[in-house]
Amino acid sequence: MSTFFLGFLIFFILRYIFTAFYVVDQNERAVKTRFGRAERFGNITTLDDPISGSLRPDEKPRYAYPKLKVIPPGGPYIKWPWEEVYKVSVATQTVNMAYDPDMPSANKGGRMLEAVTKDQLNTGLIGQMRFRVSEKNLYAFLFGIRSPISHIMGYFVSVLRERIANFESPTASTDTIGVSINDLRKNLRLLNEQMAKECASSEARYGIVLDASLITGIEPPNEVESALAAINTAHNHVSSDISLAQADADQTIVQSRKAVEIETLKAQAEVEPLIQMANQLRELKGTDGSALDLYTKNIRLELYKKSDRVVVEVQND
Repeated sequence: MSTFFLGFLIFFILRYIFTAFYVVDQNERAVKTRFGRAERFGNITTLDDPISGSLRPDEKPRYAYPKLKVIPPGGPYIKWPWEEVYKVSVATQTVNMAYDPDMPSANKGGRMLEAVTKDQLNTGLIGQMRFRVSEKNLYAFLFGIRSPISHIMGYFVSVLRERIANFESPTASTDTIGVSINDLRKNLRLLNEQMAKECASSEARYGIVLDASLITGIEPPNEVESALAAINTAHNHVSSDISLAQADADQTIVQSRKAVEIETLKAQAEVEPLIQMANQLRELKGTDGSALDLYTKNIRLELYKKSDRVVVEVQND
């Protein structure tokens, strides 16, 4: 009996005493459960947190998760035999957006994601996404969803495919030629911004924060690529001809304006002396009538000097 008791005591010490202490690393957060129930902050839920602001009103009742007490980095902490500790890494992770956790061989081995554009063209998408576990919604990550990584990847892919299928360039009338793949290639930054905005609710849904998504390439099939190349080449030629014609028209307009300006200055140069002379004559007439007579006499003498022959009319009495 004493041997059995001694053995049980040794087992109890090894099983519960030595394993009762634990630490939480710097990139980890922990949650403790007592008899299977996680420690909570009363009746507070994620609906009381700003992370639920991105949810639609009809979604909020479905994603109302309790707020848990999070154990910060440090230690050693102690837990009792009836308690369990769940540790979660909150470090940012980067994966290919074509990665499928449930089937790694899908999407060409996780290298390229396929989608259909608004004009029914199959295209491949290349890019990455960054995500991290949210400290504000650890209940959803640990207990609300069986496979949160699969959920967040599926959610991201479904949103991305929906955006690809309905994407329209804001400058389609001037900068593009009506082909959706061209629109996507020219507006990757806008597409990434739209994805970040529409995936903002992932923290409240699945307890995972999508830090960023970066779509870096649009790769259509070879036959579509060759057709697009031909269309783009023709469009570039047309655009070049239009630009040259516009440049010629602008140059002609500028030259016409310059010519009008030059002729206007010439006319002003011819008119200005006459105006000055008229002003002088008006001043002479206003001061003394004899001064105007002397002025006209001097002008007549100057004209006589420049003339070779003068014809004088003689009046008969």
